[in-house]
Amino acid sequence: MFQKLYDKALVWSKHRHAPKYLFGLSFAESSFFPVPPDVMLAPMAIAQPSKAVQFALLTTIASVLGGILGYAIGYFAFDAISSWLQGTHYWDKYLLSKQWFEEWGVWAVFIAGFSPIPYKVFTISAGALSMAFLPFTLASIVGRGARFFLVALLLSWGGERLESLLRVYMDRIGWAVVALVIIGVGIYKFFP
Repeated sequence: MFQKLYDKALVWSKHRHAPKYLFGLSFAESSFFPVPPDVMLAPMAIAQPSKAVQFALLTTIASVLGGILGYAIGYFAFDAISSWLQGTHYWDKYLLSKQWFEEWGVWAVFIAGFSPIPYKVFTISAGALSMAFLPFTLASIVGRGARFFLVALLLSWGGERLESLLRVYMDRIGWAVVALVIIGVGIYKFFP
């Protein structure tokens, strides 16, 4: 199922309405859709390097708006979706996000926004746990923006050669960034 969605997103990236599809995919991924917008953003940035910053900004705005929808789902409707959530592979991720919120607070949103961790789980969790809305939104803007601008600018500069390398090493790079952020937050908390 996920491979078909991934392949469909790649097809959308070449369509004349690709920016609209990118906006829709970015919005949906932040609250319920399983395919990350990077699969459209990357080929679009390669194909039109002069518009890479515009694509990254569009992706960031849509993703943060989708994250706000995820927050609202968690805040207003968590009881309605919790039984469904428990039956999916996202339940363990939800429990992990809950633990991260207790331990790291707003930093958990930033980490999830930047990393390969499913951001949608953290948006819903933030709402379900009644996290302060403004810090949630600011962490989402910074985390998602950093990720999408990095992807768009690197791929507009490095082209298809860099895309093939990123595809091979994306998970390792993402987890290395998560580890660095956690170490940085730990140092900040223990050595103020």
